[in-house]
Amino acid sequence: MPESSPWVSVAKGFCRDERGQDLVEYALMAGFVSVAGGAAFPPIASTVSGIFSKVMAILDRFA
Repeated sequence: MPESSPWVSVAKGFCRDERGQDLVEYALMAGFVSVAGGAAFPPIASTVSGIFSKVMAILDRFA
C-alpha cells in the first residue's frame, strides 16, 4: 500500500476539525441579517455599507 502524502493527512484533519465553525456560522448570519435589513430598509443601506467598509479597512491593516 503506498504511503499517503503529508498534504493529504493535513487536508483530512482540516476537514474533520470543527473548531471555529460556530464563529463562522454566526458571522455569516450577521452578514445576512445586515444585507437583508439594508434591502428591507433602503435608508439604512448606506449605513450598513459604511460599517462593512470600516470593518474591511480594519481587517486589511492586520492582513
